[in-house]
Amino acid sequence: MNARTPEVLAPTVKLLIGGRFVESSTTEWRNVVNPATQEVLARVPFATPAEIDAAVAAAQEAFKTWRKTAIGARARIFLKYQQLIRENMQELAALLTAEQGKTLADAEGDVFRGLEVVEHAAGIGNLQLGELANNVAGGVDTYTLLQPLGVCAGITPFNFPAMIPLWMFPMAIACGNTFVLKPSEQDPMVTMRLCELALQAGIPPGVLNVVHGGEAAVNALCDHPDIKAVSFVGSTRVGTHVYNRATAAGKRAQCMMGAKNHAIVMPDANKEQTLNALAGAAFGAAGQRCMALSVAVLVGEAQQWVPDLVAKARTLKVGAGHEKGVDVGPLVSCAAYERVTGLIERGVADGATLELDGRQPQVPGYEQGNFVGPTIFSGVKPGMAIYEQEIFGPVLCLAAAAHIDEAIALINANPNGNGTAIFTQSGAAARRFQEDIDVGQIGINVPIPVPVPMFSFTGSRASKLGDLGPYGKQVVLFYTQTKTVTARWFDDETVSHGVNTTISLR
Repeated sequence: MNARTPEVLAPTVKLLIGGRFVESSTTEWRNVVNPATQEVLARVPFATPAEIDAAVAAAQEAFKTWRKTAIGARARIFLKYQQLIRENMQELAALLTAEQGKTLADAEGDVFRGLEVVEHAAGIGNLQLGELANNVAGGVDTYTLLQPLGVCAGITPFNFPAMIPLWMFPMAIACGNTFVLKPSEQDPMVTMRLCELALQAGIPPGVLNVVHGGEAAVNALCDHPDIKAVSFVGSTRVGTHVYNRATAAGKRAQCMMGAKNHAIVMPDANKEQTLNALAGAAFGAAGQRCMALSVAVLVGEAQQWVPDLVAKARTLKVGAGHEKGVDVGPLVSCAAYERVTGLIERGVADGATLELDGRQPQVPGYEQGNFVGPTIFSGVKPGMAIYEQEIFGPVLCLAAAAHIDEAIALINANPNGNGTAIFTQSGAAARRFQEDIDVGQIGINVPIPVPVPMFSFTGSRASKLGDLGPYGKQVVLFYTQTKTVTARWFDDETVSHGVNTTISLR
């Protein structure tokens, strides 16, 4: 660089506090980097404690009026919001691809799955209904109210920077709460654009706030006395920390965490459809999905399909996400690249057979990118690092089982219970699988069984802490306090029965 030419800093990502996008006064910053090129796209601040307190205070003040806003008025905001997201879909996808690395098609899918929850939030009038029982005793009625909690917080991961924030703040706000969001510091740009559109749709100042940061920001949200509930999606290590810290501070918490998702492939499965499903679920988004398929258990004669699966994986194109025809984009960061390639090396050392090595693919023009191509191991067994750890990369482990009972036992022995699937043409096998498997989300000839918003995300065991899921009917219960009212009204002609010292109503 010419000594007389000043260095041009990348634009800064702003905080959202009290309805205003403001510059942080912090001295701690992190670069937002394009994972295909290493270009610095922006700088994200690690908010100061005072800025986090200001965001919570703005939400606390806004709650006083927002909680009393008519439910129809809340719903109409989200009707407008879903329209704005649709109108800006291509821009949102391009932002997401630039900072996270997904292909444009996958980025649009990321936004769309969040949009579905926004659409669901627009129906809050039918979701936030209480119950009533008339005449539970003489002249006595009992009914319930689902009332908002107050200020809620959300902590979201890098792998779905549009979908997961849209899982959280629309439903919380639609229920009458206010919200403080902490997006991933690795790719916050698309999240901030979604927040701009949310304000444009009519969300009042202070109802939605955004702070950025790392562990200190997470801890501050978990500890803050004015925050009533915390929602988290991310790694098991951080999720466990969030759950323990938030609940110790007396808050509600729901944490969707790590996974090791298995699929059983029965010999009678439709071969071509199954191979396509396995390749898409294992290698799409470069394997950076909590619902990615990371282990395929080949039962009986299906173990002969390994060469066909390798051939299918070879057809996938690795490249920068914005280019046409690309199936597998880069990993989100250099650290992620080092971790995934290190685990591939460990798989070889542990004795698994490397059927397809995706390390160091040739991507002309993007030699600095964090690229790993589809990778397949066979002969994978419990105890191997590639089986025990969530790789979070485009690596598929193949295990073998003699029959369905052995395959089910293998899956149930794994500590995680996020998602699983079976590929078969046998209704009896599918029903046995869904009855006996101890996993929250089950696919039958569906490789990534993430439920639509009318239902709820239902991971289990070590993949989830907290009783209620992050969207659907369950999340309305999470974001509201149930009040039960028992009422009796008297008129002047009501006959008094005297003092009643029992617990019964009469």
